[in-house]
Amino acid sequence: MATSPDDAVIHEHEQIVRRIVAQRHHDPHALLQVLREVQEACGYLPPAALAQVARSLRQPLARVRGIAGFYSFLATEPRGLYRVLFSDNVTDRMQGSEQLMASMCHRLWVEPGKVSEDGLVSVATTSCTGLCDQGPGMLVNGRAIGHLDDDRIETLCQLMLDRRSLEEWPAELFVIEDNVRRADILLGHGFAPGDPIRAALRRGTQGRSEAPANERSWREAYVGAALGPVAVLEEVKRSNLRGRGGAGFTTGVKWEACRHATGLTRYVVCNADEGEPGTFKDRVLLTSHADLLFDGMTVAAYAVGASQGFVYLRGEYRGLLERLNAVLERRRTANLLGKGILGQPGFDFDIEIHVGAGSYVCGEESALLDSLEGKRGVPRNRPPYPVTNGYLQQPTIVNNVETLCAAALIAVQGGDWYRSIGTLKSSGSKILSVAGDCARPGLYEYPFGVTVRQVLGDCGAERTQAVQVSGPSGICVDVTEFDRRIAFEDLPTAGAFTIFDISRDMFEVARAYTQFFAHESCGFCTPCRVGTSMLKASMDKIRDGNGTLHDLREISRLNKVLLMSAHCGLGHTACNPILDTMKKFRPMYERRLRSRDFAPAFDLDQALARARQMTGRDDPGAHLGNEP
Repeated sequence: MATSPDDAVIHEHEQIVRRIVAQRHHDPHALLQVLREVQEACGYLPPAALAQVARSLRQPLARVRGIAGFYSFLATEPRGLYRVLFSDNVTDRMQGSEQLMASMCHRLWVEPGKVSEDGLVSVATTSCTGLCDQGPGMLVNGRAIGHLDDDRIETLCQLMLDRRSLEEWPAELFVIEDNVRRADILLGHGFAPGDPIRAALRRGTQGRSEAPANERSWREAYVGAALGPVAVLEEVKRSNLRGRGGAGFTTGVKWEACRHATGLTRYVVCNADEGEPGTFKDRVLLTSHADLLFDGMTVAAYAVGASQGFVYLRGEYRGLLERLNAVLERRRTANLLGKGILGQPGFDFDIEIHVGAGSYVCGEESALLDSLEGKRGVPRNRPPYPVTNGYLQQPTIVNNVETLCAAALIAVQGGDWYRSIGTLKSSGSKILSVAGDCARPGLYEYPFGVTVRQVLGDCGAERTQAVQVSGPSGICVDVTEFDRRIAFEDLPTAGAFTIFDISRDMFEVARAYTQFFAHESCGFCTPCRVGTSMLKASMDKIRDGNGTLHDLREISRLNKVLLMSAHCGLGHTACNPILDTMKKFRPMYERRLRSRDFAPAFDLDQALARARQMTGRDDPGAHLGNEP
């Protein structure tokens, strides 16, 4: 009997799955990577492919479907030959992304969030593409395009209507600049690949040779051949390097806890999932300083005794994967990765890159580890902490890209040198992702202690009324606070530095951030899942002119509930943009209030507007409150 076209397609998809699963050694922990690669090959995740993944990995089909439904970049329905995702960060909106998206939808005859009737294209939004310094930005089939304007939109639409493959598109469409405006010790490091590893190995050897024979014997009895790693660990502790993700936990303490933890294997994980809107420093570090990152990871592995490392790369940076893998292969050839690194017996370490699939909450370290294991990215209960029970429940250090790059600097220059830079409680430098209303957006690296005012002057910001430091979950400062300093003891930050001039409505800025939190809540805990939706509804109600002072008070009360009961930091910080702007720009809220008394969130008369339109009635009797 002849095979039907549908049967042939199903067979082809199953063959694709078998090939990808075999390349992943039938490892169930690679489930997310398998699904991502199957989607790249098939265009989406058809039911037959999901069933084959489940069979091949010996996993329940319900679990496979659950993973496919959790991550926003995975699609179980066709999304067209071209899947277009406009960046919906507040800076993109400020640059006209909403109008450009409407223009593209009009040209391509497609509704936002849907697939065109001919199956050619789908157009939707994603939270932030890491292109805040050169937006508006978008992803087309995972590839980043910035500097969108009417002419570029017209070009893109024509290319899609002509059904041209992305390989045939003009190369200039995909050019993404680094935009490094101010470099300091990290962005201007000047080291050759492997220099930090060589320095770490020398540091251990020097420690051995300088010790008296009797002391050397005592040390070797205590740490054996690991004297070198201990010396490196001590330098990192002496530097007072703190995590650059915003929380500022002391890196040396984390590494030491991992080194002393009980476990069969230790892991080094780089958190390259910078999903905080307004942050794009990792994009540049991964593009132009990948060797420094991998050096830092290898130094960390040497210090804690790890044999395997992972880079968790955010899905929006999928376009960097091939380039990063090429750097890793070059390092293996140069004996900077693999067995016996640089001729050091027993120093075995390698790195794999895992790509995320669109989940902001995976930036939280324990959710990231679950995602790395092929699960839904849900924050874990703590304790235990990753340093004792991390990846596969083994001792694991999780540091972000900038932290590991800084560790590479310390391996070469020493802890005392690093601690001499910055402030008493914040050593070293900080890279700021500067975007918004300024003449020169981009990366600015300063020693800790720089004032907000200096950054504003350097980037050409004028008539500034507010700066959002560290993204939506951070702090909004107004003109009275511009002499505050970027430092853990004053304004801690993961790196985002978003500028708003006096033309911006800070209520709308806060509303955009509230929409972001509601969209990105993983749904695991009820307080966050429901609370963020309630915040969004309250802000929309105020926007529509139906709010009262009661709604403002309810937001403050809801904040207390989220702080006490939300499972992770997303819920804890969801109210921050509203509370900050309400305190500092209250008139922008109050001028939208209908009255000072309570008003219900649901407007029944407005809800009947569609019915009036369908029946052709709009007379007073068709409105509630006007009945005879």
